[in-house]
Parts: sequence; C-alpha cells; structure tokens
Amino acid sequence: MKRVVATGTFDILHTGHLYYLEESRRLGDELHVIVARDANVKHKPRPIVPEGQRLKMVASLKPVDHAVLGDLHDMFRPIREIRPAIITIGFNQHFDAEKLRSDLVGQGITAEVVRIGKYDGDTYCSSSLIIRQVLERYRDEKR
Repeated sequence: MKRVVATGTFDILHTGHLYYLEESRRLGDELHVIVARDANVKHKPRPIVPEGQRLKMVASLKPVDHAVLGDLHDMFRPIREIRPAIITIGFNQHFDAEKLRSDLVGQGITAEVVRIGKYDGDTYCSSSLIIRQVLERYRDEKR
C-alpha cells in the first residue's frame, strides 16, 4: 500500500485545498493529512477556524482517508508513524523542498517529496483572498 501524506493549515476550506488533496491522493493508495496545530502556525496569520474544526472539515473530504493534528513539538512524529512513500507540499507552502528532503533523511524517513502545482480553476482558491474579499464587501456595505 502506497501512503501519501499531505500537510497544511486548511483554514477556510476552498477549491485550492480540494485540488491539492485530490492531486495528492492520485499519487498513492491512501491519503493521510496532517492538519497544522494553531500554536504551530507562525509563518502567516494565525488560523481563523480552530484546529479541531479544521481537522473535522478536512477529515470529511472525499480524497482524505485519514486526518490527524500535527504534533505540537515534533513535526516529524506523525510522519514517522504513518510511514508514507510520498509527502506532498502545496505550491505556496513555505517549505524548501530540498531542505525538507534533507531533514527527512536526518529523521530516517525515506519518503519522496512532491510539490503540487497551483490551482487556477476558480476565483476564490486562496484563504487570504477570501478574507480580503469579505473585509472589502463588509466595509462597502457599512458605508
């Protein structure tokens, strides 16, 4: 069985997330998703939707076989437990693919790292874009 791991924050789910997960699922027999813990999101604004709710939403998506929250202290712990053949990263995730490969080897993990390309199929396929649009519309309605 070829396991694939996808990771992400998955705040305000949109079609870009779905594309990332569908493309990740196509690479193997089983898709495991690691949802970022609220406390671990430091490279961008903190998630709006709490981690437990984000986990429930991701777990309910058709391409996802298993979903778990990330570890608070060791990002590699869930990956060691899942033992994936492939780890996917999204087109805009902050990981440097080569550094991640090197870090995985240092952890004794031999998974291939695959970056999934950008989804351009819909206007609102970015959480930050959705948030900006909501704020703009709300401001315009208040005037």
